[in-house]
Amino acid sequence: MRHTLLALAWVFAAGWCGATQAATWLVGPKPPAMGLREALTLASDGDTVALLEGQYEGHNGVITQKRLVLRGIGKRPVLRAAGKQAEDKAIVVVRGGSVLIENLEFRGVRAPDGNGAGVRLESGKLLVKDCAFFDNENGLLTSNAEDAELQIQDSAFGEAPHIVGGLPHLLYVGRIAALTITGSRFHEGFEGHLIKSRAKVSVIAYNMIHDGWAGQASYQIDLPNGGMAYVVGNVIGQGPGAQNHTLIAFGAESRAWPQSGLFLSHNTLMSPGLIPGRFLRVFEDRLPPDTPVHAINNVTAGLGLFSLGTRGNFEGNVQTLGRWLRGPSVMDYALPADSRWRDSGIDPRSYQGMDLSPKAEFTLPIGTKPLPPRSRWTPGAFQ
Repeated sequence: MRHTLLALAWVFAAGWCGATQAATWLVGPKPPAMGLREALTLASDGDTVALLEGQYEGHNGVITQKRLVLRGIGKRPVLRAAGKQAEDKAIVVVRGGSVLIENLEFRGVRAPDGNGAGVRLESGKLLVKDCAFFDNENGLLTSNAEDAELQIQDSAFGEAPHIVGGLPHLLYVGRIAALTITGSRFHEGFEGHLIKSRAKVSVIAYNMIHDGWAGQASYQIDLPNGGMAYVVGNVIGQGPGAQNHTLIAFGAESRAWPQSGLFLSHNTLMSPGLIPGRFLRVFEDRLPPDTPVHAINNVTAGLGLFSLGTRGNFEGNVQTLGRWLRGPSVMDYALPADSRWRDSGIDPRSYQGMDLSPKAEFTLPIGTKPLPPRSRWTPGAFQ
């Protein structure tokens, strides 16, 4: 069956929270302005809770409305946990409904159970846009509600706390229906993973998932229960302090869904270490029989195994060294204009009945730019 990445993603249409908004509740960082918890308690379905610029110490709350917008105004407001979390879980807990969180920064969550988050999605649909999550036990955490959906756009996750044995994940997604991440950056993990998703469908496209020289994460992408995973157009890289020399792990724990498949297209995978690791590890014995693995037009830079030892279709991929990319020291991971691998990729638009072509590219510091139509394809995340 032919399908596109757009069709696979859970698209959050314009007018996400309804065309009519009954009221806007204005929140400020200090009295006498209304606090976040009070605004979330008073707001009705379809309302907007708007935060003025500033540093918010200890503000938190629970969203239970069927539709709600939580938005920062102007320069991104910063919500610091300061030892206080809603229900001892997160700065903001989302419970049901369709919610948009936009232009907010979440920092410093430490919960009593060691599993606190900037935002916790317990049920419903959540769209996160232009947000930042730093120095949290989990940047964003979801429950295992199998009808929940999460989409993340143009957001930053980083600076995991150095809590030995705490396994902080920048993003930890449970067994939900769908996860989509685009135009976002993940860096500076510690012991835990940059992205961990147990979702039934995971679409990870056009992101910078690179731990950096200061990072000490384990996997860059961990998909421990399989599911249908589409990883397209990302830069995925480890730092020299990586805790595990595998970049992408698929099925490491056990199957949770009746169908699984991994589709890797136009990614640039980077391993800086002198010890060969694995760009990809698929745990075939823990996944449904005959789980498909397709990897096309990817670039692997550095020492490591990619296709060797993994059953699947590997076509149009290129192996090189990081120093042979255009400008890795300035985070330019494209193949040089004179590279012999330019325009050497296979056509990803109709690969075994699927459209695995990239429709955009990640742009620094955050976001994406659309790719114009083309007939020739260069391996890696950048055309």
